[in-house]
Amino acid sequence: MENKVADFIPDELHEECGVFGIYDLDGNDVASSIYYGLFALQHRGQESCGIAVSDTQGPKGRVRSVKGMGLVNEVFTPESLEELHGDIGVGHVRYSTAGASNIANTQPLVLNYVKGTLALAHNGNLVNAIELRKELEYTGAIFQTTIDSEVIAYHIARERLNTANVEDAVKNAMKKIKGAYSLIVMSPRKLIGARDPFGFHPLCIGKRDNAYVLASETCALDAVGATFIRDVEPGEVVSITRDGIVSDKTLCQKKIAKCIFEYIYFARPDSYLDGVNVYNSRIMAGRILAQEHPVEADLVVGVPDSGNAAAMGFALESGIPYGMAFVKNSYVGRTFIKPKQSMRESSVRIKLNVLKESVKGKRVVMIDDSIVRGTTCARIVGMLKAAGASEVHVRISSPPFLYPCYFGTDVPSDDQLIAHNNTVEQIRELIGADSLGYLSADRLTELVEGDCGICDACFTGNYPVEPPKEDIRGEFDK
Repeated sequence: MENKVADFIPDELHEECGVFGIYDLDGNDVASSIYYGLFALQHRGQESCGIAVSDTQGPKGRVRSVKGMGLVNEVFTPESLEELHGDIGVGHVRYSTAGASNIANTQPLVLNYVKGTLALAHNGNLVNAIELRKELEYTGAIFQTTIDSEVIAYHIARERLNTANVEDAVKNAMKKIKGAYSLIVMSPRKLIGARDPFGFHPLCIGKRDNAYVLASETCALDAVGATFIRDVEPGEVVSITRDGIVSDKTLCQKKIAKCIFEYIYFARPDSYLDGVNVYNSRIMAGRILAQEHPVEADLVVGVPDSGNAAAMGFALESGIPYGMAFVKNSYVGRTFIKPKQSMRESSVRIKLNVLKESVKGKRVVMIDDSIVRGTTCARIVGMLKAAGASEVHVRISSPPFLYPCYFGTDVPSDDQLIAHNNTVEQIRELIGADSLGYLSADRLTELVEGDCGICDACFTGNYPVEPPKEDIRGEFDK
């Protein structure tokens, strides 16, 4: 039975992965720490995950790994972790866009080549993946996956043949690849972190006793008892060895473009990204919404979980009481197990149920982080009204999505975005709300405490890097 690709695309956004790496200089096994680190990053990807470790004192280049489809607690067992002996390792959680959900595309990628072994975990998306892939194929490269992460790994391996060390190979590869990438690379004796010059996605450094940690978010450092040291700067390459941390900032640049949606939705609210607390960013988004789109109402509620903090901010600014309108089923697992489009109708009710006594007879302000296609928002509005809400005023803590993202977020092509072909008033009618208000694009910098170095291309079309001429995200995705 053949299904259209659209049947598998949910009406919600996904970050496409999270990365974690650790080097214990005392020689202790690190697999369990990687496991807990990935558990803390599970929100960044629920489709597949993997861990690769090596023993820096053992046979050079011997890497043990476990990878699989599913959640962290589904893929790894106590027995499998017990087998992963090694004091250095990397881990990865992944979500892909449609078309490449298979075991071959799980990470970390492990490459055996003439100089030894590399294990790589990547968060982001390249815009020149097709050209680089073709170039490699015409020189004899054979690819095992459809992800651009393998293109990065090949280029690092090739550059290593002509460099004195692996960190220089990473830096040389960075000069060829374009787009978004936060990388953790494990070589037999080093752990390397690298971030693209625009700094699209986060990467930070932590320390626990005599172990150094690299992670997508600070919440993963907290999970393993590590102390935050600092963020990897956009364009920086850090190398962790027995001698400590060595930094190379020769590729750093003035122009940065941090993904604003990390602050609005993707990152966990307890994380700090480049010095900014995510929870405070969402509170500020709610406050701005109350300033820009005031309304007379009895109750402010958030759509769990990402809408809750913004709803609190709206309530604080407006003086309207904050309340709870939804009970969320915490045991709903992977969202991609939906055989047919018709399953969408029930999936919203499986995830959320309305507290009828909370909303009955009340004018409700419902805060959510975004509207993609509009189907989910319409169902939630309908559920509130069916539960007795007299009015439902929708406020969105981001601007309307008008353009696709090519840097590691599965914002779909513009023809699938409800805001691309509809006015705000038309969207209001389609979702059945009594009023609708979006956050203004020109106030997004206030979410990151006035830092103007953000990427808001999905709202404005102002891409910091020229997008690919053809949309290949479904084929070569991350």
